[in-house]
Amino acid sequence: MKLVIDANIPAAERCFGHFGTLTRVPGREINVAHLQDADALIVRSITQVSDQLIADSPVRFVGTCTIGTDHIDQAALAQRDIAFASAPGCNAEAVVDYVLSGLLTLAERDGWVLSERTVGIVGVGNVGSRLQARLTAMGVATLACDPPRAEEEPEQGFHSLDALIERCDVFCLHTPLTREGPHATYQLLNAQRIDELAPGSVVLNAGRGDCVDGLALRSRLAGKGDISAILDVWEEEPDIEAGLRDLVSLATPHIAGHSLDGKLRGTWMIEQALARYCGQPSGLTLTDICPPPELASLHLQHALPPEDALRLCMRAVYDVRRDHDALQRQTLNHGMRKGFDDCRANYPLRREFATLNVQLSGEAVALEGMLLGAGFGVMVDN
Repeated sequence: MKLVIDANIPAAERCFGHFGTLTRVPGREINVAHLQDADALIVRSITQVSDQLIADSPVRFVGTCTIGTDHIDQAALAQRDIAFASAPGCNAEAVVDYVLSGLLTLAERDGWVLSERTVGIVGVGNVGSRLQARLTAMGVATLACDPPRAEEEPEQGFHSLDALIERCDVFCLHTPLTREGPHATYQLLNAQRIDELAPGSVVLNAGRGDCVDGLALRSRLAGKGDISAILDVWEEEPDIEAGLRDLVSLATPHIAGHSLDGKLRGTWMIEQALARYCGQPSGLTLTDICPPPELASLHLQHALPPEDALRLCMRAVYDVRRDHDALQRQTLNHGMRKGFDDCRANYPLRREFATLNVQLSGEAVALEGMLLGAGFGVMVDN
């Protein structure tokens, strides 16, 4: 079997080498020629798997090591009887880490307290549900909007997006991109809704760039300048709009889910799917491919304000400001497209909050609930 694999997929040899020969190609460069004698194609989100790409190829299996699937023409795959697998939930914990890092960084910068805000979560799937659970455990009020789930589970108490705009002051978008149908998400946060946001509101988009009207958001930020934005996803990636990049509080290059743990989990999930497709036993576990963290534990002994403690532990694992600074630097030095892609291709090692165990003693024991809720491991000295 010959496999064409995005060059940025980690542990590819360990996970897929036993299937056959691997050809590693940068994701944006994968083309028809690469697939002429390929049996399987393994990608991440930047490769557009269209009917034109696979039409004249012998490919029989396509896997994406990502949660999202809007870069895959699944109808074309089905029509050509090509098996498909994705990795739902693989990097959801990493995205939630990103959201908490972004919100707590912005709160520190602008002088507000996250626990005093009401967070509206738009899209309550793998990411949104985990975010809501963590925020609730941290004592942060949340409201959730998910129209498809509201129809299926009316007892869950979902709200409309317009209700969230009335009642929330932080908005986190975690929806897939759908352009048609009763619940289309294309420009879900459109010009009218952006205009209706209350002063002091925060918009965070770690779902899909086209779910927000970037021009309208730029206009609000440049005009009234009374709201804030954290964007990890953008319209027209990697050719993102420089004016919007410069106006948002934290601008990052579509890396919210780019923890090593999330990437390895996605690779492993597709390895499992390919093994099932081939009728082969796998025997490979996620533990087999995950290295131990560089920082395994941290000891807090004295009382700190809860959100200061959160920031201290959070930045021991991941600091979103690094990614903001890298995007600014790389796009200014190398141009938008190359700089954006360079940030992703050369992304530094990042682990998830859950890899850090926080030891608490003395007055710091009072922080146990907050830190557990945020996703850290906690050990309490008795």
